[in-house]
Amino acid sequence: MKVVVKTDISAYPLLSRGKVRDIYDVDDQTLLIVTTDRMSAFDVIMDDPIPYKGVILNKITLFWMERFKDIIPNHLLESDVERFPKALAPWKDELEGRAVLVRKAKPLPVECIVRGYITGSGWKDYQRTGQVCGYALPEGLRESDKLEPALFTPSTKAELGQHDENISVAEAARILGAETAAEAERVSLAIYEAGRSYAAGRGIIVADTKFEFGFIDGKLHLIDEVLTPDSSRFWPADQYKAGLGQPSFDKQYLRDWLKQQPWNMQPPPPPLSAEVIEATAARYREAYDILTGGQ
Repeated sequence: MKVVVKTDISAYPLLSRGKVRDIYDVDDQTLLIVTTDRMSAFDVIMDDPIPYKGVILNKITLFWMERFKDIIPNHLLESDVERFPKALAPWKDELEGRAVLVRKAKPLPVECIVRGYITGSGWKDYQRTGQVCGYALPEGLRESDKLEPALFTPSTKAELGQHDENISVAEAARILGAETAAEAERVSLAIYEAGRSYAAGRGIIVADTKFEFGFIDGKLHLIDEVLTPDSSRFWPADQYKAGLGQPSFDKQYLRDWLKQQPWNMQPPPPPLSAEVIEATAARYREAYDILTGGQ
């Protein structure tokens, strides 16, 4: 298994290269998704990878998709490289542990975000307006306070390098149609609650997360990554204290470090020290081990 920053798989056409994932067009029904070790923060891709981060993200997603398959079907076809098409054999070492074959889906044009605690952009919105994505919240909330119930707070999907924008549920219904928006909200909250409950039993608070859904054969499916340290905020429950920012198992450590650098959050990013790379990698490994038991 090797560190992978960028793939160049000539067997199939490259469809897209995102912040983290390289996606290839296998055939009319199938995509190859490779989760690399690229690291992004503030919508900027760092010049330095986090070794084996992509393997961890992929394995966590596979773990959750298996747990949630009774709530909603997913797009997964195969994760074992030994059963990949023979055309991919030359890249086996690059794909091992970090690649999946999936069914093609028509993705929803919104991010489906669930917030169980008030933090991040939601906290900033609340401080400014007393609301989060159209929800009027009680006065006097502190940073990192728990939200009861958890809130479905969709956002737009921005192009690479741009920032997503929070939108109201009503705006999501306008974009998606009322029926699809309602189903996306229902499933997002159901998955979040199931994931939050499971993680809580292992000492992790899932503060918020985002899901991706898409239609396959006219039915909504769970796609992309699920409850990973890239798509979620994971806090250690034994260190939780409302009223301030929380230590985390996700990329927040890197974000906080970057905020202390003389950097304007635009490319090019500052170089990451060996200490920062290892500390970030350690948080990803710890989240994986706690959630999955290292399976």
